[in-house]
Amino acid sequence: MSGSEKTRIGVAGYGFIGRHLCQKVQNNPQWGLELAFVWNRDSQKLSELSEELVLKDLGEFASRSPDLVIECAHPAITVQYGEAILKVADYLPLSVNAFADNHLESRLTEVSKKTGHRIFIPHGALIGLDNLIEVRDMWEEVTITFRKNPANIDFADSGMDPSTIVGETIIYDGPVRGISRLFPRNVNTMTTCALATVGLDRCRAVLVADPSLDVAIAEVEARGKDGSLHQSRKVQPVVGVSGTEMLASQVGSVLRAARVAAPGINFV
Repeated sequence: MSGSEKTRIGVAGYGFIGRHLCQKVQNNPQWGLELAFVWNRDSQKLSELSEELVLKDLGEFASRSPDLVIECAHPAITVQYGEAILKVADYLPLSVNAFADNHLESRLTEVSKKTGHRIFIPHGALIGLDNLIEVRDMWEEVTITFRKNPANIDFADSGMDPSTIVGETIIYDGPVRGISRLFPRNVNTMTTCALATVGLDRCRAVLVADPSLDVAIAEVEARGKDGSLHQSRKVQPVVGVSGTEMLASQVGSVLRAARVAAPGINFV
């Protein structure tokens, strides 16, 4: 911690999610959080913020003494700055697909262990993450399946033409590591599931494009070495490439990473 009574939060990225997080922190002083800095690739988008909050060069983040840095911009931030961030602060990357690079994951984990600063992975749309992690050594095989309308899938990196999809179509079935490169904006939760269980090379990802859907469906099936079975299914309205609960989910992850607990009953 920085020595102040409040936990200082640095935000890298001021798009839809970043703006929402900043507003939540500023509008809820009872959380005991304060913004240390806000950075965005296009600094013009930060004009609505007070000048002392704006960080023009993300490489200078340490000068703002953050306790927790949140990435909500692009996996490239983790690639370029992840190790440096972990030398001075805890780190919560929302673009979890950066960890599809196992060498990067190993480097960040090593730095984290040396410095004592933590890497937090948000649960996203994943139901039962705690249960999956608690017995992670028990899982024999894990499959996570997403079903979405093609209009809610970003095909930009896949080389596929979504206009050719006229019925329910499996557009990917294989290791999570592979799909994280083809559909990086759509499958952060798949990466989280793989990290929490059997790894990105053993966790099976299935992406189904279905023009008849007006919701996003996430299903997980984990089979244990002892014959146990974990199954979950989540159906959620969708906006863009994400479920409508996405903003609340990300804020919840930030609060847990910052160790903020509300008065009353808390589930841990």
